[in-house]
Amino acid sequence: MKRPPVNYCQVCGAPMIDKLAFGQVRRACSVCGFIHFDDPKVAAAAFIERDNHVLLVRRAMNPERGKWALPAGYIDYGEDPRDAVMREVLEETGLTIEVTRLLDVQGSPGTFGASIIIVYGGRVVGGTASPQDDVDAILWYAAGDPLPPLAFRSTQSLLAEWIAGQNGKR
Repeated sequence: MKRPPVNYCQVCGAPMIDKLAFGQVRRACSVCGFIHFDDPKVAAAAFIERDNHVLLVRRAMNPERGKWALPAGYIDYGEDPRDAVMREVLEETGLTIEVTRLLDVQGSPGTFGASIIIVYGGRVVGGTASPQDDVDAILWYAAGDPLPPLAFRSTQSLLAEWIAGQNGKR
């Protein structure tokens, strides 16, 4: 899915045109020459395990409303990704976590949402779990339980890998 074109310059407001720049056709300002780059949106997600369960949240907003995902959200400009994932977990669940490790970095080009997902392992250090912000339910999922409908390829792949590892422990 391709993003809609940028039609007006963010610098001077003039109309944008297509122009060959830096090896491909990009949107460029017809007046001041500013070149627009379709930079990726980057998100951070938390994979939090506790007592052989993984924390999932049910999305109350689109995209993927009503489906389950890892707690996650966009990284703000200038924000450390580890700080972003801790902020997002707190905003969505009321839980304070510490980041324990970097688990994965995944790309999903061609979407309107995040095109790069940084996934951190985390450990709960405080708070009381309750749905907040853009979440309407929280679930501590165990590998033997029926799998709820999952949002996002990153959640699906990480949870599948975790379930396979849990089944191997039995």
